[in-house]
Amino acid sequence: MLIDSHAHLDSLEELPAVLKRAREAGVEKIIAISSSLSSSADTLEIARTNENIYAAVGIHPHNASTTNEEVIRELESLIEEPKVVAVGETGLDYFYMNSEKEVQKKSLIEHINLGKKHGLPIVIHVRDADKDLAEILKTEDISSKTGVIHCFTGDYAQAKVYLDLGFYISFSGIVTFKKSEENRDAAKNIPEDRILVETDSPYLAPVPHRGKPNEPSYVRHVAETVAEVRGVVLEELAEITRANTERLFNLSV
Repeated sequence: MLIDSHAHLDSLEELPAVLKRAREAGVEKIIAISSSLSSSADTLEIARTNENIYAAVGIHPHNASTTNEEVIRELESLIEEPKVVAVGETGLDYFYMNSEKEVQKKSLIEHINLGKKHGLPIVIHVRDADKDLAEILKTEDISSKTGVIHCFTGDYAQAKVYLDLGFYISFSGIVTFKKSEENRDAAKNIPEDRILVETDSPYLAPVPHRGKPNEPSYVRHVAETVAEVRGVVLEELAEITRANTERLFNLSV
């Protein structure tokens, strides 16, 4: 049984057909991720109406300028729903800079506080901002309930920084790309109890689907690559990542 630990289902077309293909590929659970307040409401509705889909609610760093007290209150009302298993995605993105750095940092801290208050893990996006992210995570001390660095693109040395802070590391289709040797090395060396797989659908489709819209069924290709570099069969890697995802997100609801 595979779990796609990060998919933007509210951004996918023909969702019933997408979910059917996921089930046929052995993907039995999906963590559906939000990027805005409206996305959070839509994502939660998808989770409510599909037994094996769970929701994370939050504001993507691209949209951090929309985070304010009212938005946080709205997110908090959604968090009370039993199908909500995480806060996010949140984080820092200094590549696109759709929101100013200080605005992104403030939004991230608001999300961290929500996670700590409600005992939920945080789904973190980071691009070109690892130093600032690590400093915030250390300062805010969320060791009692950490989260996941999703779509991890770095090497093992960078992964170790987040591992030492208690975070899980999730690999996406990037790990299948020809030039991703350092990322595959990280996937090889992550401790067995901290590794997840994801698609980040509809983005970053893995080989052999590069350039096409991504979808949860393709997480099988990510898992196959991670299994290969770790020297295990797909079934073993699927079991490892399933157990880790269920533990992190407390998938008992």
